[in-house]
Amino acid sequence: MLPTVIAPSILSADFARLGEEVKAVETAGADWIHFDVMDNHFVPNLTFGPMVLQAIKPWTTLKIDAHLMVEPVDALIESFAKAGADLISIHVEATRHLDRSLRLIRSFGKEVGVVLNPATPVAALDCVLAEVDLVLLMSVNPGFGGQAFLPHVLDKVRDVRRRIDALGKPIRLQIDGGVTPETIVPLAAAGADTYVAGSAIFKHADYAAPIAALKAGAARAG
Repeated sequence: MLPTVIAPSILSADFARLGEEVKAVETAGADWIHFDVMDNHFVPNLTFGPMVLQAIKPWTTLKIDAHLMVEPVDALIESFAKAGADLISIHVEATRHLDRSLRLIRSFGKEVGVVLNPATPVAALDCVLAEVDLVLLMSVNPGFGGQAFLPHVLDKVRDVRRRIDALGKPIRLQIDGGVTPETIVPLAAAGADTYVAGSAIFKHADYAAPIAALKAGAARAG
């Protein structure tokens, strides 16, 4: 298992103070910054574009993990790569040519992530798992923050963990949706190592406390 990573989703941050919010969660112990990109097409919400990512880049030394919930995706891969994303994750459901899109991310020198919605079977990873740095399993239906965790995703976490371990590569297994100090315990026990948390962090006045609680929950499972 790789070391635990907590990646606050700035979707739940104060947009009027976005740079300061990014710096605050870094100071509070965050490991990555998660950047949720929604297009009101692939998902029923609209968030931010590459110019916002470019604007927050100087505010942090952490890895920026761009999760593209958009369709079509290829043109925006280039835009977010040039804006400064360090890792770009795309949905298997959002492209007809998954291998081509993943190779496009790699061509810009970025780490590569692949995402599955809650109802998408793990078998969708069969032909691409060896080519990625991260698998992101959605534990809510994408589009909005603050949703409740879907328990059936735990079986998918176990399945993907077995596949990663059999492959023998240091591929991260990320979870996005309903991650709290309570749900992180069974998620870590099932084999996840990287966690996106939005409202569970940003609803608190002191960001250090919930980040520490999440890390403690993951450690308890180990």
